[in-house]
Amino acid sequence: MSNAHRLVPWIAAALVACGSNATTPAGGTGGMNPSGTGGDTGSAGGGAHAPGDPNDLAFPAVEAVNDGRFASSPVCAECHAASDQSNAMRDETDASIGYFDLWSASMMANASRDPLWRAVVSAEVAATPSRAADIQQKCMSCHAPMAVTDAKLTGGTASWDAMLGDDDQAHLARDGVSCTLCHQIEPDGLGTEMSFGAGFVIEGDGTIYGPHDNPFSMPMENRSGFTPTPSQHLGDASLCATCHTLETSALTPEGDAAGFTLPEQMPYLEWRNSSFNDEVSQPATEAKSCQGCHVPQTSEAGVPLSTAIARNPMGGDFGPVGDRSPVGRHVFLGGNAFMLQILRDWAPILQPHADTASFDQAIAQTRAQLAERTANITTAASRNGVEVEVTVTLANLTGHKFPTGHPARRAWLWLEAKQGDQVVFQSGAFDARGRLLDGNGQVLGSESRGGGSLPHLDTIDDAAQAYVLESVMADTEGNPTYALLRGATYLKDNRLLPQGWRSDHPDVNRITPVGTVGDASFSAGGDVVTYRFSAPAGAVTITARLQYQSLSPRYADELFGWDTPEVRAFQVMYDAANHTPELVGEASVTID
Repeated sequence: MSNAHRLVPWIAAALVACGSNATTPAGGTGGMNPSGTGGDTGSAGGGAHAPGDPNDLAFPAVEAVNDGRFASSPVCAECHAASDQSNAMRDETDASIGYFDLWSASMMANASRDPLWRAVVSAEVAATPSRAADIQQKCMSCHAPMAVTDAKLTGGTASWDAMLGDDDQAHLARDGVSCTLCHQIEPDGLGTEMSFGAGFVIEGDGTIYGPHDNPFSMPMENRSGFTPTPSQHLGDASLCATCHTLETSALTPEGDAAGFTLPEQMPYLEWRNSSFNDEVSQPATEAKSCQGCHVPQTSEAGVPLSTAIARNPMGGDFGPVGDRSPVGRHVFLGGNAFMLQILRDWAPILQPHADTASFDQAIAQTRAQLAERTANITTAASRNGVEVEVTVTLANLTGHKFPTGHPARRAWLWLEAKQGDQVVFQSGAFDARGRLLDGNGQVLGSESRGGGSLPHLDTIDDAAQAYVLESVMADTEGNPTYALLRGATYLKDNRLLPQGWRSDHPDVNRITPVGTVGDASFSAGGDVVTYRFSAPAGAVTITARLQYQSLSPRYADELFGWDTPEVRAFQVMYDAANHTPELVGEASVTID
């Protein structure tokens, strides 16, 4: 790979030796590196191999290209990015809500330059090398969809290595999930099985769908060759479902089908079985599509947006273009502040569109969303002599499971009981790398490669126990695995269910909880967990905090067992990152 993007000095100074005592494993059972062993050496990977070179993840910048079927985002930005000389794309405070500007700092914009994704794909290929082309093509279908679809429309195939090139498809590939991808998806089959797993239909004939009637089409047609066309399906959750409903088929190390299909991520089906879906809710008091939360039609202050949606390429206003409403802010916020920080901090290598200020804004908005719109907790406590009992009630505020999506994510409760400055009990404490600790401050074995997994718990009475919301894959032998294409089923899936969840819903077989049988409080909308411990006489203050990680240390440690250039390069970025978990909610109670 080219070393054209050299490290700037502050990044070079941040490099730390990566750790792993394993080379690419050949076969075995268990995790992403079945043959590797864990170990705490001060680095998430354990052991030692040569430090990675971040330049192995270097991407050239995306340039303006337009082949008549797709255009890269810089083409769209000529009219759909805010300008100081224009009143278009502004909220009630005159703040910019330019489509390109907000999108460019999102994970959607950076789907193909995401260094974790590229590292994971390289590990999956190393695990099953005979299926390399199939694995890369499948993953690119949603992470580099314009290039994959463009190649299909012309009878070809977009290759993984071509993402580094300089032709039109390479620029399209590096542009992630971009404007002319989503806005060209036809309504055909949306919400049906055929549409899932990147089964969207795009004709490539230049039709650009949007929600507004009577578009002023001449400037777009003349400038880009694309024709704006009214359609309301751009606001349907089923549009997002085309990539956010994904099943994967388990493979043997030789690349043969193992006979199992894993529901890798199912937020759309989870939403369909929630009160956010008006087909389920009676009445639909919470009805809201994916776009309702992730492309909100209000400003940050909650004011409905009304603004011109384009300006002229010279930067000024289009005379004939008036205000439109509703207008969606293309923020595409999720919960992945961690990766947004890496994209920001390694911009000289990864070459995103967004600048530091844009990433800072997206990170702050992501944290606000996590704290205000994902989940909340309340606490109650009582004591009988020295015996203290605490209940923590968790409520899911989202229209899908919390956390949802890829199995790398998790949330957990950190409960801390103190008398004055003295901690008398805690569960879910963590170190500077975000790894869970036992009562003696030691990292739990479940945090390291090859370790066991934590079960779902309804009652906790030991500091070595922790309440962790996560999905843990199992291989064909029932062992924990962190390799997606070894995943046959789930060993655990106790992520909080959305409000309105029904056990008799048609989709329930693919989204049912795993490992929660016997916990009567685990139900639609949340869960209740009980803590029991002893404390001497006197006031005890108990604080419960719901923490979140978009990349758990265990998943990262399993990944770092693979010795590929992309994995080792990502480990350098990971080791240099801030590992402080995100705080979702906090509640305290004091008892005498």
